[in-house]
Amino acid sequence: MTAQQEEAHWLDRIIATEDLHVLFQPIVDASQQAIYGYEALIRGPQGSPLYSPLRLFDVAMQAGLLVELDLLCRRLAIHRFAELELPGLLFLNVMPLTIVERDFREGITLGFIRESGLPPERVVIELTEHVPIHDYELMRQAVDHYRDMGFQVALDDLGAGHSSLRHWSELRPDFVKLDRHFISGIDQEPAKREFLRSILDVARSLDCQLIAEGVETAAEHLCLWELDRGLALLQGFYFARPSAEPPLQLHTLLPAASAQLASPAGRTARSIFRTLEAVAPDCSVPMLAERFRHRPALRCVAVVDNGKPVAVVRRNAFLTLFTNPYSHSLYAKRCVLDVADSRPLIADADMPLELLSQQLTDSHDIEQEDFVIVDGSGDYLGMGSIVDLLREITAIQVRQARHANPLTGLPGNILINETLTQHLAARQGFAAAYVDLDNFKAFNDAYGYARGDHVIISLSRLLQAQVESAGGFIGHIGGDDFMMLLPLGHWEHVCRQILHSFERMAPEFYDESDRTRGGITIEGRQGRASFFPFVSVSIAVKPVLDTAVCKALDIAAQLSELKHQAKKIPGNSLFVERRGCCVAAS
Repeated sequence: MTAQQEEAHWLDRIIATEDLHVLFQPIVDASQQAIYGYEALIRGPQGSPLYSPLRLFDVAMQAGLLVELDLLCRRLAIHRFAELELPGLLFLNVMPLTIVERDFREGITLGFIRESGLPPERVVIELTEHVPIHDYELMRQAVDHYRDMGFQVALDDLGAGHSSLRHWSELRPDFVKLDRHFISGIDQEPAKREFLRSILDVARSLDCQLIAEGVETAAEHLCLWELDRGLALLQGFYFARPSAEPPLQLHTLLPAASAQLASPAGRTARSIFRTLEAVAPDCSVPMLAERFRHRPALRCVAVVDNGKPVAVVRRNAFLTLFTNPYSHSLYAKRCVLDVADSRPLIADADMPLELLSQQLTDSHDIEQEDFVIVDGSGDYLGMGSIVDLLREITAIQVRQARHANPLTGLPGNILINETLTQHLAARQGFAAAYVDLDNFKAFNDAYGYARGDHVIISLSRLLQAQVESAGGFIGHIGGDDFMMLLPLGHWEHVCRQILHSFERMAPEFYDESDRTRGGITIEGRQGRASFFPFVSVSIAVKPVLDTAVCKALDIAAQLSELKHQAKKIPGNSLFVERRGCCVAAS
């Protein structure tokens, strides 16, 4: 039997016995740090030549059984999704050929949905191509037919295979999944970031949600998170691999190098600008040449018209104009605007330094050693340089490393107090929260400090993921104590997510025998045995509404008192001070 005959035999057997395995890979909503839905993926029998879905569908196409296989995969995926009671949306891979040949006429998918008990609104028809679309009119009718039944529609692998911008334009899907080629290494390739920004603009204009596929590293995740808050839906091995029983919740965190960089220090471009006298657009070239000649350290001068920067003149480029004997006569009567760079990089004085650094990194102009800094009205303030920017960022990183908790890398007490003071100075309400572990000493005594450190690190990652997703601040006071500063509109959701997630995590810290008993038994100094349930989290919250009468030390003291109230509640608990503002120190 030839290899081709063996594959055909396997295909007939697979379809007859329905011997296919359904896996699910989560699609993550990064803005909520939650699972948005799952893509259903198919695998052939383990150890068979058709285990790979690519080979499986290629053989089915050659055998003329693509429609039969596609419908079988669809039915199995829908029933398995319902059986597992997975949350969110089901992204169901569908061949366009199947839609126009049978499903459009017979409503087969809707029948599968009704059998499973799922509402159509929870199913996304993900158009996955193995052959190109030729009849767009028929395809549009099929897509509209699906929408009329309540389904949503996604276009898979934009930028790969037969998929194209025309598909997007013609079919107007609810979701577009960007091929992993554009995500892989995006943190190292400015061109890919520029491409993704353009695609995001298109998606917004068409009221379509973009899904980034193939996120595999923390650096890629961080880059996508920082790139644009409009890109919230992500999928890839970094979050979870395809699994027959996928996770119901994720505990992935934004990488440690995220927005913590500038939060404690609060440094912006204002901290690095230097006041340098600008020139008017009609300033003569000889006059500026004389200025450069008398000031050898002057590298760049801004051209300002009615207070607004319109261009810059860079020393090296400017002086090259005078390299031949005729230069003086050529430029004697010219104004600086004729020889200036009319596309300077302009930064707002309140721009955080890490965003400014990203903007400079993404710039394609290698001449951007110096840049213009303006105020909130766009009026010229002065100039900044890459050297000063790097020096300031390095100083922040060194200082944060010096004051970070060595176990978790989170900001320690000095940075916590500074950030709390900054929140009060901003005169905007926020919620301060104290997080502490219960029964942790008993765990540490029973399992040793290494296992105890693992618990603390796991908690810190959970806190970091939830807090940063809400735009808050997380610091490590020491031991198993943490401080959170959260926006007033998000603190309760964040706290309840933390409690719910840690309750699911806690049993995994224990050995199987202790997990079965629900905790550990420890013999005290007097020989008396005591039982301690699983470690749990106590959170004490202080909403701070009136920041004018608050002091950082008062909030810290009150949170310490509230923590004792929270720890009186068994299990994972939340205790909230409802008076709204702290009492002014007498």
